[in-house]
Amino acid sequence: MGGDYAPGEVVAGVVAAVREGGLQVGLVGDPEVVGAELSRHDAGGLPIMVVPSDGVIEEGEQAALALRRKPRASILVATGLVKKGMADGCVTMGSTGAAMAAAAVILGLLEGIDRPALGGPVIGLAPRTAVIDVGTNLDCRPAQLLNFAVLGSVFASLFWDIEVPRVALLSVGGEVGKGNRQVREASELFERTLPNFIGNIEANELPMGKTDVAVADGFVGNIVMKLTEGLGAGIAELVAERLKGRLPDDQVDELAREIYEVNNLVEVHGGGPLLGVRGISVVGHGRGKADAVRRAIGTARRSFEGDLAGTQAAQLQKIREAAPESA
Repeated sequence: MGGDYAPGEVVAGVVAAVREGGLQVGLVGDPEVVGAELSRHDAGGLPIMVVPSDGVIEEGEQAALALRRKPRASILVATGLVKKGMADGCVTMGSTGAAMAAAAVILGLLEGIDRPALGGPVIGLAPRTAVIDVGTNLDCRPAQLLNFAVLGSVFASLFWDIEVPRVALLSVGGEVGKGNRQVREASELFERTLPNFIGNIEANELPMGKTDVAVADGFVGNIVMKLTEGLGAGIAELVAERLKGRLPDDQVDELAREIYEVNNLVEVHGGGPLLGVRGISVVGHGRGKADAVRRAIGTARRSFEGDLAGTQAAQLQKIREAAPESA
């Protein structure tokens, strides 16, 4: 029930995903509202069930309080289905904070993880570079950044079939010793424990695809993501304005859309999995429409089939054994 265009676009995306085959989906929400939307899509006979819930945790609500005040909210019911083994994964287009809190409390965190992390490709010119974290952990210790490197490596291996992903630390310079205290200490820790660590990387190198995983705290990662989104929207608008009347409108629109999508991968991909939790929970872009919902469901499916949670747990255990001080 969460998201800017829920429930209409969410239901449309679910119907599209189910029609591709191999899926059963439970739509969690108000049965009357969800049922009315399903009737608009000729969904009779499709393996879609409606699971009743009561209320939505809105973006901006304090997640910890909302979990107690709205125990039957859709995100809690959906995450609970995963915990009970009644669903293989959960997808939400709603509040990231609520999804994080629900996953942490209901599914639980992997050993060594303090809070779930969120990351993935954010720059269209480097669609196989994952930035982690992008906003869920604003202040991080070096050991947390090391965990991000491990989680990001598992993500890159699963989604891009990279056997040994390259890991870099986002900093103000590529030279050894560059960066604030957090980055310098993390760099030393990475050097000792990560054989796939290639050193520091500057922000202007991200679009060049020089690393598979770029590690940053959520404060820096979120700024990178939002700046990329804003540049994409601004450049697309400028191009459309300058070319209007010089090319056919459909060509201008197509070019502007391509520029926008190149710089808004989060929206294009629909969403990404919460990393570091004991189960599959995918957080979609709040502005995502039907196709984004369909893609987010695909991400959840691949995360489950590739045993994302189990692989993360195994790799984190290896790091704890290699660097006990990071535990």
